[in-house]
Amino acid sequence: MKQTLTTLIVIAALAPAAWAQDRIYRCGNEYTNNASQAKERGCKLVEGGNVTVVQGSRPNASAAAAPGANATSPAGAPRVDSNDQRARDADARAILEAELRKAEARHAELVKEYNNGAPERNALDLRNPQRYMERTAELKASLARSESDLAGIRRELGRLAPAAAAK
Repeated sequence: MKQTLTTLIVIAALAPAAWAQDRIYRCGNEYTNNASQAKERGCKLVEGGNVTVVQGSRPNASAAAAPGANATSPAGAPRVDSNDQRARDADARAILEAELRKAEARHAELVKEYNNGAPERNALDLRNPQRYMERTAELKASLARSESDLAGIRRELGRLAPAAAAK
């Protein structure tokens, strides 16, 4: 019984060493546990913790050979007739132009209401000067958002223009 207990203690003491990971060396972006190869390449020993390396996938050869050939469409996407595409582009342009008109109208209203930082005071503003300052700040922020929206819509229209001019 005593020898069995001693044997179990020895096995328990040696087991973690058997389970321990070999020394790992880092060679640039690569890792190896081959000490002779690491020494030849001048790799550094990685200390502290285990290393898990997951191999990434590489892009397929056809995508690398023809960059931009089909950059915007997935591989299985159906082809669209050029006339259909022109119609879609025209619809997109019309929608953006309508949005631009609405945004410009909202912006004009905000500019008029903001009145160069001095909006007209209403009854609530006369009783509470702090509310007037808050309303002025809100109008200023709304005006900035409106200008940003206008710039974005104009940018999108500009992106459509080169495609329409090329056809």
